[in-house]
Amino acid sequence: MDDSDASALVEAALQHDDEAARALVRQLYPLVAKVVRAHRPRRTAEEDLCQMIFIKVFQKLSQFSGKVPLEHWVSRIAVNTCLNQIESEKIRPELRHADLSEEEQAVIENLATSSSELAPDQRFASRQLVEHLLAALKPVERLAIDLLYLQGRSVEEIRKITGWSTALVKVRAFRARQKMKQQLAKISAKENL
Repeated sequence: MDDSDASALVEAALQHDDEAARALVRQLYPLVAKVVRAHRPRRTAEEDLCQMIFIKVFQKLSQFSGKVPLEHWVSRIAVNTCLNQIESEKIRPELRHADLSEEEQAVIENLATSSSELAPDQRFASRQLVEHLLAALKPVERLAIDLLYLQGRSVEEIRKITGWSTALVKVRAFRARQKMKQQLAKISAKENL
C-alpha cells in the first residue's frame, strides 16, 4: 500500500467510514498476522491477539502522523502488544488442563494411587506433571521443593546449602506446596467442567 492510499484510508477511517476501516484491516492483516506468528505468547490465540492489535490501532489512529509508513507504525503496535502479552503471561504463569499430555491427565484423575501402584508410563507422566507445576513457582520455591522432596534432603542440609534459616526453608517449602496445590486444583476444576 503506498503512502497516499494509506493516508486517504486513515483519514476516511477517522471520519467513521466503515468501508475504509475494513479496507485498512484487509490491507494490514497479513502484516499483523506475520508479526503475531513470530511473537505470539503460548496461551493467547492468534486471532485474539490480532483483534487486540487492531483495536489498539483504531484507538490510536488519530495519533498516526504520517511521518513513517503506516505499516511501520502498525508493526510497532503489533510487536509491543505481543511483548506486553508475553510479559503478562510470565507474571501470571498458568498451567491448563489442555497443556497436559494424556498421560499427565490420567495421573491427575488417579491422584489417590501411590507411586508403587502406577504403571511405568504413568510414573513418567507424574514426573512431567510435577515439572509443569514446578515451572509455575518462583526459583527459590522451586529450589526448596527440589531439595526437600525430590532430592530428599533434610531441612538442616538445605539450610547449609542455601544459607537460609531453618524457618525460611520450612516457610518457602510450605508456600511452594500451597501454590502447587492451588495450581493442581485449578487444573482439576477445569477438567470437571
